[in-house]
Amino acid sequence: MNRNIRTTEDVLAMLDRLFTPDADRWTRDGSAWWDRFYGDRSREVPFFVDKPDENLVDHLEAGRIVAPGRVLELGCGPGRNAVHLASRGFTVDAVDLSPAALRWGEERARAAGVDVRFHCADIFSAELPPGSYDLVYDSGCLHHLPPHRRVGYLALLDRVLAPGGHFALTCFAAGGMGSELDDEEFYRRGSLEGGLAYSPDTLRGLFGDAADSVAGYREIELRPMREQSADSDAFGETFLLTALFRRPVGSAG
Repeated sequence: MNRNIRTTEDVLAMLDRLFTPDADRWTRDGSAWWDRFYGDRSREVPFFVDKPDENLVDHLEAGRIVAPGRVLELGCGPGRNAVHLASRGFTVDAVDLSPAALRWGEERARAAGVDVRFHCADIFSAELPPGSYDLVYDSGCLHHLPPHRRVGYLALLDRVLAPGGHFALTCFAAGGMGSELDDEEFYRRGSLEGGLAYSPDTLRGLFGDAADSVAGYREIELRPMREQSADSDAFGETFLLTALFRRPVGSAG
């Protein structure tokens, strides 16, 4: 007889186990799933290209995000966005579960002649300095988290993002690649169905400054990602949704 649920983290870990083997996608002990994913670099995976997201490039070119500053990338994979940000003069910390992905990212950073501090950890256990990041960037991490882990995700942003800092996101768009099941249905099925889709209104409810929003950040831009041609210097796919929010200056975690 097990009566070992004593803390909030015990509850979260129990809910994680409902999604086994999907849990491999976000828990530290499950990094082998992503190692297998990144192990064959020749696979035709759209975001294996060594190009930054087009929305990130656009934010930088338009002056919405300005160097220098300190950046945290969540779920950085092989580091394509982290390396680009470092090349633009930012100090970059990049977190990912997969040692294979980070080795790839380190190779890219060396080839580009930039310094990126890669951290092999899940985003919830990584040791990160509070309130010190001018930009938190997420390209494909949130949509692989189960609904109950959103609570910790919002708490993480609240802890690490500096007042006046920006939060930029790229995730599966409703009507595109991700699943549009209701949150409760994922628990009934015991699967994340490949990843969760988000709509603009859903992101506003999580991060925006509407009355019922959780985070209360100011929306700067929220739009579909723009498709990019093969010869473009940026990555872009229409099944993704992009957003940029700014934390109020008077806000502190």
